[in-house]
Amino acid sequence: MTAPRPQPARSAPARIPAADRGATRIADRVIARIAARAAREALGPAARPAGPAGAPHATVTVHHDIARVRIGLELGYPADIAALCAAVRRHVAERIEECTEMAVPEVDIDVERLHPVRARPTGRGRVR
Repeated sequence: MTAPRPQPARSAPARIPAADRGATRIADRVIARIAARAAREALGPAARPAGPAGAPHATVTVHHDIARVRIGLELGYPADIAALCAAVRRHVAERIEECTEMAVPEVDIDVERLHPVRARPTGRGRVR
């Protein structure tokens, strides 16, 4: 049996200052997806319409780590639309700041359609 060869000592790589390492850029499309998902979370299952057609969608413009967001969504009616929009606005701004560390000074909300809130199915089918 032979003894393993000793490895030559490696010196630690030179440390590059943080300012010289580069930057991470997050695409506007990614931030828009974060915003749309946050809007869905804020609405909760009771307030959002069924199906993907009624899902919130977002557009984002980023300039110097400041994100301006526009959300399009459908809401059930009757509901407190102002309160729902305020909750969506607040949650979207918090999630974007949390995930990307970008400032979000404004979140515009376009309520594109109001739909009647239908009673949820009780699970009982047609009675024979």
